[in-house]
Amino acid sequence: MSLKNFLTFALLTITYLQLQAKDYRTSLFGIHSDGITLNTRSIQYAIDFISQNGGGRLVFNVGRYLTGSIHLKSNVTLHLEEGAVLLGSLNPWDYDKKVWTAIVFAHDQQNIGITGQGVIDGRGRYIARNIVDMIHKGLIKDLFRQDRPEAETRPVLAYIRNCENVNVKGVTMQNSSSWVQIYDQCKNVAIDSITVDSKAYWNNDGVDIVDCDGVSITNSFIDSDDDGICLKSHDASKVCKNILVRNCTIRSSANGIKFGTASYGGFSNVKIYNVKIFDTYRSAVTLQAVDGGFVENVIVDSLRAYNTGNAIFLRIGERMKGRKGRMENISISNMYVEVPATKPDAGYEYEGPIEDMPRNISPSGIVGMPDAIITNVTLKNIEIKMPGGGNPMFAKIGLDELDKVPEKPTFYPEFSMFDELPAWGLYMRHAKDVRISNLTLSCEKKDYRTAIVTDDVHEATFEGIKVTQPGVATPNVAKNHIHTHKSTGVIIRK
Repeated sequence: MSLKNFLTFALLTITYLQLQAKDYRTSLFGIHSDGITLNTRSIQYAIDFISQNGGGRLVFNVGRYLTGSIHLKSNVTLHLEEGAVLLGSLNPWDYDKKVWTAIVFAHDQQNIGITGQGVIDGRGRYIARNIVDMIHKGLIKDLFRQDRPEAETRPVLAYIRNCENVNVKGVTMQNSSSWVQIYDQCKNVAIDSITVDSKAYWNNDGVDIVDCDGVSITNSFIDSDDDGICLKSHDASKVCKNILVRNCTIRSSANGIKFGTASYGGFSNVKIYNVKIFDTYRSAVTLQAVDGGFVENVIVDSLRAYNTGNAIFLRIGERMKGRKGRMENISISNMYVEVPATKPDAGYEYEGPIEDMPRNISPSGIVGMPDAIITNVTLKNIEIKMPGGGNPMFAKIGLDELDKVPEKPTFYPEFSMFDELPAWGLYMRHAKDVRISNLTLSCEKKDYRTAIVTDDVHEATFEGIKVTQPGVATPNVAKNHIHTHKSTGVIIRK
């Protein structure tokens, strides 16, 4: 079954099940909307009752519903009407921890949902503050790295694991103290028309999809203090597959769309269409295989990014010795990106970190390893506007010293990880079977570096390459704008 048919069938299944549901008002169960009364037990009783009596929707009317951890059960949907707020408790002891800490849990359930025009508000900066206080008092044991509690200790808004037929639609999720929402080893997940507004604390990933099969994220707006949409593979025996992202707008103090810094298993059959990214600190799109897993069969089409730190970063690494990744069959097309000279997320409450220096503005990158080559990559109809201004007096890697660029297989993978690079537009290293056509690169200020550098790249084709840089001639693309090093089978056509 194709990805389109698979996701259509899943969505129809979820919709059919919802049409059979019965509505139950929260008032029936003595659930209070004053924002003061702790409703954890009464909400849980309502969920259990509805699940045991054929399923339905627990409907929250206008009001503020204070709660600790609640657990969704099969055939139950939390429906938040406009003006309804599910409000996270500020007391750390009101939350359960099952791998993660969360407001809404679901484990091993079917046909569940969170819908409506209401809000889930985690009040993240305040609950995080209280957790820090408990750590200092010795009441909560935590590594407390980087002067903050571990991500798993702080409540996420929703942690859904090993569930089937999950529907999240219309709601606003805001102010998490950690990742916003996690879907872990789930099947048939439909996320549609949601808003994520989470800049309350560190590690505020907008949406995390972990080792799932059949996920669609559509028509949504995500503004987060960490990666916007993040795919992960935590289990070496699992694969995150059949994923669709369409018609979304993303802002992030990290990456717009990213997978997989956790890449123990793999990622397969991922399609990303019609996405807009803005004011994003790191890459618009970054694909990574750094923990022994694989990335294969990925399509990115019609992505526009404005005020973004980097356009494209593809990376194979080896963070654990002997576990090399694999990446192949990647297609990126119809893409427009503007990279500024200044920090794209400057002024946000939780900005990305100031990069190690020295470093001029980094190019896009396709970077494998000597014994783990990135293969079969297509870049087509792409325009990237760079600030230029690279200054050799600040930092320099010359074209005669490309072997000085470090491999860094064990480093945390980000486009800036290599410090200075010898290209201002696109840097490729350890890649094979690369096809680049109709690529337009421009920079506002003259840059000492070459536009495109290939190092240990084989069977690569460049066609229709346009480069604009102040003070540099353009007629002879091969001579002026593409430098090859230890590369074979590189073909440059007009």
